[in-house]
Amino acid sequence: MQYIAWNIERLEEVVALWNQELGKDFPMRDELLIQNSFYDINVFNAGSLIVVNDHNHVIGFVVTKKWQDDIDVGIGKDMGWIQVLLVDSSYRNQGIGATLLHHAESKLKEHGITRIILGKDAWHYFPGIPTQYEYTKKWFTKHGYKLNGKEFDLDNHYHKENMSIPIKEGVEVSLLNIEEKGQFLNFMHRCFPGRWEYEAKQYFQKGGTGREFVVLKREKQIIGFCRINDSKSPVIAQNVYWAPLYEGELGGIGPLGIDSNERKHGYGLFIVEAAIAYLRNRNIHSILIDWTGLVTFYNKLGFKICNSYDTYEKDV
Repeated sequence: MQYIAWNIERLEEVVALWNQELGKDFPMRDELLIQNSFYDINVFNAGSLIVVNDHNHVIGFVVTKKWQDDIDVGIGKDMGWIQVLLVDSSYRNQGIGATLLHHAESKLKEHGITRIILGKDAWHYFPGIPTQYEYTKKWFTKHGYKLNGKEFDLDNHYHKENMSIPIKEGVEVSLLNIEEKGQFLNFMHRCFPGRWEYEAKQYFQKGGTGREFVVLKREKQIIGFCRINDSKSPVIAQNVYWAPLYEGELGGIGPLGIDSNERKHGYGLFIVEAAIAYLRNRNIHSILIDWTGLVTFYNKLGFKICNSYDTYEKDV
């Protein structure tokens, strides 16, 4: 058995191991793993490892992240993430996972990390441990990780071919025009600094044209947004990661945000209704909302829980 550097040359084997262990619930694709675990600038290679057996076959791996992007949106430099830690089930209870975890934690700590979060990284796969994975939750608890919340994915399925874009007095809704990029990023910086601002900046860096953002305006000023994603988006977005599980194309909704000075007017539901309509008019029948605690809010629009996650972190 040997522990080797995180290496894209092992991509095919890593994807095969993922799908062997998790593929029924969360099917991995080469392009998704490349995007999230190799091309993300925040991947912390020093804390990431691959394990191979005596036949040089991949039997486990860990991917860690720390903030390394030059884009400063206020995300703490003291936070580190374990994006995924996976061991072939036939090789468990041999200390492989513990060795991978110890390596990840020690390397992150050496580089100034004081808090490690399971998932929730930039270009994450999960916002925590999927609730059904009881063994995994117990294992991380044994290693000092503490439960601190729950998150959910919700989905909905439609049959009607077309939907009208809704109308609300006093405001207008539309897809973002690329000429509005500056105004939109200013809005994000003012109202939603941090992760959502970062994702918006990356979206444009990766060639986004605006078709993935529904914007709400009052007197021509942006006061709200809702992101939508599909297979034509410039990146594989979080709410369409597991599209292979769905018949036909999967669309994604979220994040969603309204200027804090403009709330209590029903704008949140209104802009989500508009987002649904835009996706439905692209002939998308299934829509997923990822990583949210707003279950009751989205229930009003017919969305139901399809995945749940328990969130964990540890001070080191």
